[in-house]
Parts: sequence; structure tokens; C-alpha cells
Amino acid sequence: MILIFLSEYLYFEGKTKGTNLFSVREFGNNCLLYSLDELLRYGDVLNIIQADETDRVVERKEVPLFDNKAFREAIINAVLHNKWIEGNEPMISVFSDRIEILSRGSLPPAQTMEGFYMGESVPVNEKLSEIFLQLHISEKSGRGVPKITEIYGKEAFAFRENSIVVTIPLKKIKKASNKVGDKKPLNARRRTILTEMRDNPNITAVKLRKILGISKTAVDNNISFLRENGYIERKF
Repeated sequence: MILIFLSEYLYFEGKTKGTNLFSVREFGNNCLLYSLDELLRYGDVLNIIQADETDRVVERKEVPLFDNKAFREAIINAVLHNKWIEGNEPMISVFSDRIEILSRGSLPPAQTMEGFYMGESVPVNEKLSEIFLQLHISEKSGRGVPKITEIYGKEAFAFRENSIVVTIPLKKIKKASNKVGDKKPLNARRRTILTEMRDNPNITAVKLRKILGISKTAVDNNISFLRENGYIERKF
């Protein structure tokens, strides 16, 4: 059995790691293939479908937060080409304007920068690559990197001394408003509600009451605030 000891989604309030850390979602201590599936499924939870009312005539336009195909390729590549032998794992950081997917290790010696962008794959983990090919998780055609660059450009990739980072920008729709300024800031209780909803998209109002130790009216009022200020769209 192949184990992935720990992989994390880190949520930051702002654009840097110096801002408040909202929550940490951990995946691990399981078969690597199961953990990869969980990482990809959780990406579906993150990829909120937004309603774009700009220049609306009849039907509103639905816009995802990011391109799911590019995100999927970046996650698969991070797991497949991570330098597992050193005991370090990929890391996914979610900021207010982007998602950063970091894999450990640099380009293999036989790989050139030109070949990398053209999709000429040079496996870092040959046995793992064979398993991914057999299960049709990845393919020999090497289309993963070209898919990402086609959508986000070569600047989506950053090459560091001991890691490679793929940046997926978040496309947030600016909603029309008569109010001046940005969204109203959140207090600790409302931030907790948002965190719980991110970690469990199917959470109920009853469950939130138990977690927060507050009344049904208080939960309803806080959820109404979050909905009215554009933090959530879900109805309970």
C-alpha cells in the first residue's frame, strides 16, 4: 500500500501567509490514491459557481471560481512528481485571490524548461507514474502542463530551489452594490460558521447551533448576514 502521510489545504484570510489562517483541512494516513481522490473532490467544494449579473438580458451567466481542468492537472502533477523520498508532501494554500499548489523537488536533471512547457514528461517517480497510467489518472501524452499554460499562461508556474508552485487565480465576480466600500468585516462567530461550511458543505443549522452553543435565532441571523453580504449563497 502506498501511503500519503499528510497533505493540507491551508486557508488564509488575505493574499499572504502573514494574514490570519482561517482553517486547515488535512488529508492523509491513507492510500495515496484515496487521498488524491479526496484532494480532487475537495477542490470541487472550493470551486463555487458564481452568478454574473453583468449585462444580463434573460439568463444570468454562471462563472466558476477557477478552471477545474487546470486545477485537476496541477493537483495530479503535484502528487505524481513530488519528491516523496525526502518525506515531504505537497501543500495547497488558498488565499483571497489565488490557490497555490506546491510540490517538493525541482525539475529532474533530464528535463529541460522548453521540454517541460511542451509537455515532454520526465517521471520523477517511475513506479508511481506507471500506476497512474494504468489507472488512467494521467497519460503519456503529457498534456497536463500545456492545459494549465493554455488557460493561465507560463507565469502560473514558479520554480524555486526545492519546489515547484502552480498558481491558480480566483475569478471572483464583483456584485453590484449601492453600498460604499467592501464587504462588512466578520466577527469570530461568523468566521467560524464560514469555516465549518467550508469543511462540511452539507452542515445543517442544527449542527451549527451545537458547535457554537447559540440559539436557532442567533444562527439564522448570522447566516442571513453572511448571505446578504455575499459570503454565502446556500439556503438552509
